[in-house]
Amino acid sequence: MDNLRFIRETMERSAVFTAVPGWATVGAGFAALAAAAIGRRTPSWEGWLMAWLGAAAVALGATLWSTHRKMRGAPTTSYRPFRNFALGLLPPLAAGAALTLVFWREGIHDLVPGTWLLLYGTGIVTAGTFSVRVVPAMGLCFMALGLGTFFLPTVWHDAALAAGFGGLHIAFGLIIARKYGG
Repeated sequence: MDNLRFIRETMERSAVFTAVPGWATVGAGFAALAAAAIGRRTPSWEGWLMAWLGAAAVALGATLWSTHRKMRGAPTTSYRPFRNFALGLLPPLAAGAALTLVFWREGIHDLVPGTWLLLYGTGIVTAGTFSVRVVPAMGLCFMALGLGTFFLPTVWHDAALAAGFGGLHIAFGLIIARKYGG
């Protein structure tokens, strides 16, 4: 029995997280496009930030709900792959949230878009080590776009966010939905 438990636990630790929800990722992309459109027309930085945080909340909720549904239909009931994925994703997201607060306090709004894209990409790459191959590729695209955003004029920042959180999510979400199911 001890050997069987050891084998089962070893397989759970090495399991790949395949419950990344492709259609929810596409939905997150459309929420980001809406945030970009709203944020671009908002005169205050606080209004811009609220538009993007609202889109992030909608995307997170839809993604967690879809992930839960996809995991429920999976042949294995282990949550360890999801836990590993989340533990890879959360530290860079927490760093992005902390830096956003620091930038807001200091009035350095121009660094927020590049920081978000770069750290979100970092989180996706690290979390993607526990997932299917397309996930870390998406993260690398976010990282490259985030780095490039630091060198763009400020008027292009909303377009960069739309390209990343909108375009990349839609493109990679469609790939995930097609290859790995919904």
